[in-house]
Amino acid sequence: MNELRLNDPFATDPWEDMFRGMLRPWRAEWASRAPQIKLDVSEAEGVYTVKADIPGVRKEDVDVQIDGNLVTISAETKQSKDDKKDGRVLRSERQYGYATRSFSLANAVDESKARAKYADGVLELMLPQKSGSASKRVAIS
Repeated sequence: MNELRLNDPFATDPWEDMFRGMLRPWRAEWASRAPQIKLDVSEAEGVYTVKADIPGVRKEDVDVQIDGNLVTISAETKQSKDDKKDGRVLRSERQYGYATRSFSLANAVDESKARAKYADGVLELMLPQKSGSASKRVAIS
């Protein structure tokens, strides 16, 4: 959490500021380093289109599972062993690890007609809605 404050040396006690800084919660740097899957979902003519950004991942390391209206996208980025041979690492900002993202759609998906394409770090899913899955109104007695 960032605080925007004006520093007035005559307004506060320096000891109080030092102790307040010690009591702030520690930031976990590793939490921000986990890979993230960002996506866009749209619907047109009975087909859901999902575009998911998964940069730096090989096609073989992406997994898509469909269970009714629940879609799960998983990806794993691995650090190559060649990176360690290049000598001393001065800075490493590339993300490595396992990421997963699940979301629900309004209607069930026809898994047999689903298609997936992965190019340039973008996964594109074409998910047709299952026919006959119209909602049914229940009479209240």
